[in-house]
Amino acid sequence: MSTVSNFPTDTDTDSVTDPAQTETVPAVREPETSPLVRIRSLLPGLARAEQRVAKVVLEDPSSVARRSITEVALAANTSETTVTRFCKAVGVGGYPQLRIALAADTARTEARTTRNLGGEIGVDDDLAAVVGKVSFADARAVEETADQLDIATLERVIGILAEAGRIDVYGVGASAFVAADLQQKLHRIGRVCFAWSDTHIMLTSAAVLGTGDVAIGVSHTGATTDTVEALRVAREHGATTVALTNFPRSPITEVADFVLTTAARETTFRSGATASRIAQLTVIDCLFIGVAQRHMDDASRALDATREAVGTHRLGVRPDGRRRPRETGK
Repeated sequence: MSTVSNFPTDTDTDSVTDPAQTETVPAVREPETSPLVRIRSLLPGLARAEQRVAKVVLEDPSSVARRSITEVALAANTSETTVTRFCKAVGVGGYPQLRIALAADTARTEARTTRNLGGEIGVDDDLAAVVGKVSFADARAVEETADQLDIATLERVIGILAEAGRIDVYGVGASAFVAADLQQKLHRIGRVCFAWSDTHIMLTSAAVLGTGDVAIGVSHTGATTDTVEALRVAREHGATTVALTNFPRSPITEVADFVLTTAARETTFRSGATASRIAQLTVIDCLFIGVAQRHMDDASRALDATREAVGTHRLGVRPDGRRRPRETGK
């Protein structure tokens, strides 16, 4: 598996040479989306000077909401102009709007959080604290993913999946399990779907797809070369391509006809793919249910048939599907 942790960025100056980096991404322009979710998702694609501003904001958003633009520029070792450019790049307009958005987001977070669960997992945390922080991070990932998910794009993808002749899902590492989950769900309702994680099989799979087929690439970073290449080959052969990623400006989006985004935070144990997996599965469940709704009668019959087929492989169930009576001791 080959992954790239950081996407290409501008040199470490206060100038932006690529105008595309200042464009607002439609999928993250929803007013209800947390500004912190937006900043985290766009961070890898920002210029280096803007990344320093982003890190200052992400490290202590409540403090930034109270500070002047000059103070933030000094903390990020950059200029006030760069801070303003950063605000435009993440879609908040200007620094006053950023302060207002951060203040409102901080108030919402404090209202939801009664315990210190939002921080990193430390080596000295006891198991109760670990459980609290993991469950909090997972719940936030689901909530923030739902808040920023582009419903119009989701609906179009569902419509395409519902009519697809064949669906191939690509993912490696932890994303392979997410891909397999979508394959299993769609297969249970009679949709022709395959999940691949081996690079060679992904590429050969992509090469035989064509018009009317769909290829879905799952990659948290959006920079896993195996998945990006498979999606590119599928697109070249006429298949409709869909990317599921946490970063709307990552390389995988360049080979995708449709992009669905998650909103999982990076944590100390990111390599374990914890909250990111939960966020991806949230989108997968939405896709599955949406497709099932388009074929409700067929999906219901298929679910009943598959449930019946495995019903006898549970303890306490007879071959005719009836539950065996409980044995009593003599």
